[in-house]
Amino acid sequence: MKFHVNRDVFSEAVSFVVKLLPQRNPQPILAGVLIEASEAGLSLAAFDYEASARTLIEATVDEPGTILVHGRLLSEIANRLPNAPIQIEQDADGEILLTCGSARFTLASMPVAEYPAIPEVTGESGLVPGEDFSTAIAQVAFAASRDDVTPVLTGVQLEVTGNELSLVATDRYRVALREIQFDNGAVAREDATTALVPARTLTEVGKTFSHAGDIQVSFSGSGDREIIAFTAGNKTVTSLLIKGNFPPVRRLFPEQTEHFAVVNTAELAEAVRRVSLVLDRSAPLRFTFTDEGVSMDASGTEQARATESVDATLAGEDVTLGLNPQYLLEALGAVKSEFTRITFTSSENANKLSPVLITAQTSGTPESFKYLLQPNLLLR
Repeated sequence: MKFHVNRDVFSEAVSFVVKLLPQRNPQPILAGVLIEASEAGLSLAAFDYEASARTLIEATVDEPGTILVHGRLLSEIANRLPNAPIQIEQDADGEILLTCGSARFTLASMPVAEYPAIPEVTGESGLVPGEDFSTAIAQVAFAASRDDVTPVLTGVQLEVTGNELSLVATDRYRVALREIQFDNGAVAREDATTALVPARTLTEVGKTFSHAGDIQVSFSGSGDREIIAFTAGNKTVTSLLIKGNFPPVRRLFPEQTEHFAVVNTAELAEAVRRVSLVLDRSAPLRFTFTDEGVSMDASGTEQARATESVDATLAGEDVTLGLNPQYLLEALGAVKSEFTRITFTSSENANKLSPVLITAQTSGTPESFKYLLQPNLLLR
């Protein structure tokens, strides 16, 4: 094998394919990047049995062939090479020689025959706008659980119904939901199509394709090997779906009530950051909503205390409740609106705290982002 390639193009391609690989892989072979040189150009791919990334770039191929080389090492080298064309070839002993300007590296070749086959995607697909999809992922994925004890909660549930794609995530203490348009072409879907995607993988998809035009979303496989694929331009990411039943959290979202407060998003976020500085790590922050605004009160260790108030418009009775400040800040960051509406829901059980519904305060258009947050018990 022997080829010449643009340094920036090659560096970006290697960085893309290694991004989804775990930092430490129990199987050394999975740390490799598969590079295939052919008449079509240069194909780079990485796969760890759960997620894969593949891209095709232009290159001058002198001798076609396939090599497998350690991915993260190659990425670090490519990022630091001088601004000159790269030449890569495999010598008679199987070693991989990389030359760029006066820089020269010799890398070990990994056994291609032992590398697993990269998943091929065939099945139903549709298109979503890249920017909208990236924003939606950022608004939802942070609410997924980071605790592997309950795997289904570490994923984001994607559900296609007609021409709408919804993304839902929960960690039991909060639920985030976002809906965007989905173009399924002329394909009529009678039933909803669902896919439970690991939040970590989906987050990388959102970052990678944030500036893409349209992203093709494809559902493929069956049984224990169901996968989803995201394709834009010359890049494709696939992910094995999480098995299990995602909890029916949609039903937790209440109908809008007339008991709510409207507050400036940035002002509330800044105040919460300041006041929560004195709180113990897991302690709730006390909020009191009145006609005069919303006040925050925090007491921490070392007899530290902080209070602050910001303007708010309240519809309904005064409310005092405790909220996890970090969970609230993440919601305010996801609202993407100058003003936020905090709706106070009611419960049939007088002894049970009712969640608050956080949405953007907009006029006329139905809200596509909703965030439900369970209050904390306040010690009187």
